[in-house]
Amino acid sequence: MVITKEISLNTRGNADMHDITAEVARLVSESELNSGVVTIFCPSSTSGLTTIEFESGALSDLERLFDEIVDPRRDYRHDQRWHDGNGHSHVRAALLGPSLSVPFVSQRLTLGTWQQILYIDFDTRPRKRQLVMQIIGE
Repeated sequence: MVITKEISLNTRGNADMHDITAEVARLVSESELNSGVVTIFCPSSTSGLTTIEFESGALSDLERLFDEIVDPRRDYRHDQRWHDGNGHSHVRAALLGPSLSVPFVSQRLTLGTWQQILYIDFDTRPRKRQLVMQIIGE
């Protein structure tokens, strides 16, 4: 069986980070499927998903890493073409990726003790985002 759900987020942009673990877990539990996999997808070219320990130090380290490897002050050809100033946002999102899959057993996500699901909006302005979830199982 496949169940499709959505998660709505209001973001501030500029590497705004959201722990969506509780919402994903709630939707998996409500699906009444016992075991399977949940895939979360962000239909956006300027945001991405990963897992991390959702605590201020790790989040700060991740943000610093993105600033170091994809500096927003650098020249981006995307910005030259579209003049929207978010070329770095697209590159960061491409590095992180638009989706994440997590198995679940007995209606519980199989995440590690210190592992949470992280959504990051890299765009340069606030956005209303809709994440798509597909819960597949039995």
